[in-house]
Amino acid sequence: MPENKSIVINTGPLIALVAACGDLEILRLLYDKVLVPAEVAQEIRAGGVNGFAVLQFNAATSWLRLFPNELEISPFLYNTLDRGEASVIQLAMNENIDTVCIDETIGRRAARLNGLQLTGSIGILLRAKKEKRILSVASAIKLMQDRGIWLSEKVMQIALKESGEL
Repeated sequence: MPENKSIVINTGPLIALVAACGDLEILRLLYDKVLVPAEVAQEIRAGGVNGFAVLQFNAATSWLRLFPNELEISPFLYNTLDRGEASVIQLAMNENIDTVCIDETIGRRAARLNGLQLTGSIGILLRAKKEKRILSVASAIKLMQDRGIWLSEKVMQIALKESGEL
């Protein structure tokens, strides 16, 4: 049974999880509802230079809970964060969801200031390992790095220690 039944997720973790796992199924295994604001869906579908994660995101739209309309974002969030992070926090507050998935430091601070619980892509992987949904956090991190996802040495060391792989 999932610890947190619902989560609102940002663009960065979606991309990182596709890099680590090849798809987004890990989210479906860990959460009853995964909410994605329109702003995040737009960022993912824009695809960046190489379109990475677009196909995997589109394949998951049958079970992801996509919000079709852009949100009215509070001025504090709008002026402090990028559109994706701001919309994740705003949607969580609008829908009374207590947990958000954001990797960026400033977004995480703003989420805490708004009383939200946090996880990130590494937190998702640690939970997946704990629930025996993946075999190795180290392998997932390696795949993320191979796809150009940057992680600090400190975050990697904490992840490996927490997973029992250090």
